[in-house]
Amino acid sequence: MTANAPSVPPAGLYVHIPFCLTRCGYCDFNTYAGLDHLAGGYVNALLREAELWTSDWSDLSFVSLFMGGGTPTTLRPETIERIIRSLRAAFPFEAGAEVTVEANPDTVDEPYLMGLLAAGVSRLSLGVQSFDPDVLAALERMHSAESARRAFAAARLAGFASVNLDVIYGAHGESLGSWERTIQEAASLGPDHISGSALTIEPATPLGRKVGAGLIPAPDPDLQADMYDVACEILGHAGYDHYEVSNWARPGSRCLHNLGYWEGRPYLGLGAGAHSHRGDRRWWNVRPPEQYMAMVSAGVRPVGGEERLTEEDHRLEQLLLGLRTAAGVPASWVDPSRIEEFVGSGLADLRDGRLALTERGLFLANEVVLAPSG
Repeated sequence: MTANAPSVPPAGLYVHIPFCLTRCGYCDFNTYAGLDHLAGGYVNALLREAELWTSDWSDLSFVSLFMGGGTPTTLRPETIERIIRSLRAAFPFEAGAEVTVEANPDTVDEPYLMGLLAAGVSRLSLGVQSFDPDVLAALERMHSAESARRAFAAARLAGFASVNLDVIYGAHGESLGSWERTIQEAASLGPDHISGSALTIEPATPLGRKVGAGLIPAPDPDLQADMYDVACEILGHAGYDHYEVSNWARPGSRCLHNLGYWEGRPYLGLGAGAHSHRGDRRWWNVRPPEQYMAMVSAGVRPVGGEERLTEEDHRLEQLLLGLRTAAGVPASWVDPSRIEEFVGSGLADLRDGRLALTERGLFLANEVVLAPSG
């Protein structure tokens, strides 16, 4: 790179593991139960796919690796170590790159987690969802509140210094009091990061079909708004920085990988259904694991579709993603009349030349549309 060449932003690498012990009724991800017999061939395909992309991504440095799913911890630590080692050989990673693995509480214990640390995993994300047994049942989660507590304790005993807890609010039958107890317990455990998401109903899921048939009601948006306020208050008092719509972190513990999505940095996705983005191109892999494996085995990149972003698409995306974060966006990106409207309504603040959403605005972030300035 010459002295006058523009700097290339660092990239993130996402690896999709589609296998689960069971499939939850609300889940719309590309996940499968009962396909564990494919795991060995699937891992081989992952590493072969990485080789197919190596030359195209050799000019970037990678600052994060995120293994999601699905449940990556259905794989043995030795297999995860093999994946990490192979990917580090295939792509240029920066020293100290963040390496995250998602986990179901029922799939890990202290020896397993010690194996993950030895494999090079630096950050663990536990799918707790709730500490209320009735809410876990409504979400069709197989683990118990107690197994979630044990998994977190095991992570600390194993030596994990960076642990995230994933929680969901707004399940059928969940009260404001129940949610308050869950978020209080999550904070009291002292994780380094907490992700709290409102339950959304996807029509094609079993839960979506129940809602569509009138068997259970859809989540109450007003109750979810109150739950969001409770989370902001409790986590703020507990010392967590609310740095993105659904994410809170202790100082120095923000998720570097997910920040890459919100900052518009390039990312490469490996695995069935994984998405990638670089420059003006976004593409995604075929979803069925068997089709994915067959294409990679034939030496073909398993791309199932793509789109090209226009300059206007890119500007709007930068605006909307930036507004998901506490840092906001430069005020010059937004039409002055819209700034006045949203500041006046209490949805945003204007400070130091940047427009940032308030807590109320962050909750409505997915519905707020601001017109970019000319």
